[in-house]
Amino acid sequence: MLSAGWVRAAALVLLLAAATAVLAHPEDEFCVPGEGGLDPALCQALSELDNAERIASGAILDAAGQPRGFWSTFGLYVGIGVGHILPAGLDHILFVLALFLSSTRIRALVIQISTFTVAHTATLGLTAAGVISPPASIVEPLIAASIAFVAVENLFLKDMPRWRPLIVFGFGLVHGMGFAGFFGELGLPSDQFWSGLLGFNVGVEIGQLSVVAVAFIVALFVRRALASTQHESWYRKGIVVPASLLIALTGLWWAADRTMAALV
Repeated sequence: MLSAGWVRAAALVLLLAAATAVLAHPEDEFCVPGEGGLDPALCQALSELDNAERIASGAILDAAGQPRGFWSTFGLYVGIGVGHILPAGLDHILFVLALFLSSTRIRALVIQISTFTVAHTATLGLTAAGVISPPASIVEPLIAASIAFVAVENLFLKDMPRWRPLIVFGFGLVHGMGFAGFFGELGLPSDQFWSGLLGFNVGVEIGQLSVVAVAFIVALFVRRALASTQHESWYRKGIVVPASLLIALTGLWWAADRTMAALV
């Protein structure tokens, strides 16, 4: 039987996942010395994407200076998509964690994640293709507000409300525009558009599902620890509410900060 101290320590693991440095979309910090940056090979690839002459030539070149094929470009952008979530996309991580914390059953979690995926995939494609062009000054504050909204709902609702999938779908549309903003900054040539778009979207999904998987494992451990002490009902009070409160405050801070930055 685990002591209450061990239970609290396990609970802190989930809280720390949401309480890391309060940063949002630090794409410019991907390739930095030391720990926390992308793999050097991906940094090299990103450097290649920034080379104006190579982009102008209509092809993304590999390390040997040869044009990349469909699958090579696809694999490159899978890695970039994963890196956009882990560790760079803290705002998207917190949104997914807020969805996870609101789900007391696997079915509810699957519905929310699936709805979010469909929505952000649609706007990622439309925005990246130039069909729609929402300004970042509006999209980024809305992304932060979506985080706060879902987290605040978690504080007052013990189970997923019927309207939650519709709310998640709407927020997914907004998050997809945010993904597309970063995707567009990579300067992808037109002949590599679909391979890059598909790879990037797959990478984003891998990143998001990794967050859910880690949260699920930690929550399972905590629930079992609480069950062994006959205090399983403490999960909501000790984990869901504090973590949701922290996520809500972070989202509200980002929303205010991004709104002020857009007005300046």
